[in-house]
Amino acid sequence: MIVITLTNVPKSLKGDLTKWYQEIQTNVYVGNVSARIRDQLWHRIMENIGHGEATMVYNSNNELGYQFRTTRKDREVVNFDGLPLMRHLNVATGPVNHGFSDAAKFHRAKLMTRTRASRQPVAKPAMVALDLETTGLDLVKDDIISIGAVKRVPGQPEDFFDSLIKAERAIPENITTLTGLTAEMLVTQGISLSAGLQELREFVGSLPIVGYNLRFDEMFLTSGFRTINQPELTNRMIDLLPMMKKTDKFLDNYRLQTVLAKFDIVNQEPHHALADAKATFALADKLIENRVLKI
Repeated sequence: MIVITLTNVPKSLKGDLTKWYQEIQTNVYVGNVSARIRDQLWHRIMENIGHGEATMVYNSNNELGYQFRTTRKDREVVNFDGLPLMRHLNVATGPVNHGFSDAAKFHRAKLMTRTRASRQPVAKPAMVALDLETTGLDLVKDDIISIGAVKRVPGQPEDFFDSLIKAERAIPENITTLTGLTAEMLVTQGISLSAGLQELREFVGSLPIVGYNLRFDEMFLTSGFRTINQPELTNRMIDLLPMMKKTDKFLDNYRLQTVLAKFDIVNQEPHHALADAKATFALADKLIENRVLKI
């Protein structure tokens, strides 16, 4: 029997382990494989663990009947008269040096190439960054309540779109807490969905649209245009979320705030449509500078 526990590791590594072990609880994997497979999988964990941690316990021919390994930096496995013990360290031993696989080396090489290329200035393309706030996640039951967008056309100052939308349904309390938007604000300051979407169409024109988890916003926009019996947007849609998952698999998670922190982008008003659009706009520019995004 072999038990492996993981903390803050890339999802790709978890996917690898599920081919051999069963995940009986979040980040706890149990299996029964040969010693050779066990050691090869531990080697794979060490190569692809990123900034996370892993501990493995397995059967062994000693008095305890088991042995263990760990990557924890505040623990050390020691042998005491043939017994494996876990020593608690007062001072962590430092970060693990990750990335010895061919894939990791190729990944580093790509990053170095981008770094060298990024020293040359990149022309900033025309684009629109977009974000929506809604009353929930259900296309059928929920409404758009706020639209924010930032537009750049070379040679012109940046332009902004910020509009509250009157909702046909009540705003859940958790959405008000999250966004700061109340039913009263939508009634007194909001415009109709039809007016909001028509103004948005004029604002974006034919420019490419970028967003973070843009698929969500795109589905609500498509549903909204269908509700008002108008054709949906045909602009090129560029979602930065899958791009981040592909280029940086060692992030703890891919929430917008986590990704922004990686690039030192500050968003003073998370879950405010225009503020999120501005942050997404800045993120898109960072990815363009790093040769990750091409528009």
